[in-house]
Amino acid sequence: MVTEIPESLLMLGITAHMEVCILVFHLPKKTNNTDLGKFVKRFYGQETSTRNGKYRYRRKGLLDGIPHRKLLRGVIIIRKSDLETVMKLLIQWNAVVDQRIIEPTEE
Repeated sequence: MVTEIPESLLMLGITAHMEVCILVFHLPKKTNNTDLGKFVKRFYGQETSTRNGKYRYRRKGLLDGIPHRKLLRGVIIIRKSDLETVMKLLIQWNAVVDQRIIEPTEE
């Protein structure tokens, strides 16, 4: 019998027979705040407003196009099929990354 999949993962389209990855990452300690901000915009996207909130829009980040769950700052769950795309950006920013493949198990 396969362990029950949490509702939050089912919303990602993750099934009991699909492999997912958990990524734990951070940028190097000496990364300045300007570069950290640029990384966050590219990776997560950003809600933006101008003219005292008159115009509002979203700058899309990489994860806007990838089903994921953000657990904490620098901790996400993604499908294994999206791992290469995410890793390319993290490597480009010299991020320190620890990854684990999560496979469904029989009880």
